[in-house]
Amino acid sequence: MMTPVISVALGGALGAVGRYAVGAVVAFPVGTLTVNVVGSFLIGVVWIVFAARGLQQWLPFVMTGILGGFTTFSAFSLDTLRLVEAGRMGAAGAYVLASVLLSLLGCAAGLWIAKGVTA
Repeated sequence: MMTPVISVALGGALGAVGRYAVGAVVAFPVGTLTVNVVGSFLIGVVWIVFAARGLQQWLPFVMTGILGGFTTFSAFSLDTLRLVEAGRMGAAGAYVLASVLLSLLGCAAGLWIAKGVTA
């Protein structure tokens, strides 16, 4: 039996290759959108099917590894919908808003800092 860390690493490699392949054949930004939507769809399917079939031991490989390497947006989608299903609409809305805004701000800060360092 593989350790969860090795399982995640191997799955991550597969997911990253999948993401690269989609990006190679589908133009930006549609490739990124495609990866995010497909990954979000697949994490929903995996979460339900694996739980129903008692396959939780495969979750690190498939969800964190493959789908995490393919897109982290899938985890964001699942987390949001789990909050909604739990009736925590305010928390779900805050999570969506914070995730989008803070990620954009983080990216902007990274761009700004990197541009300053490389100028």
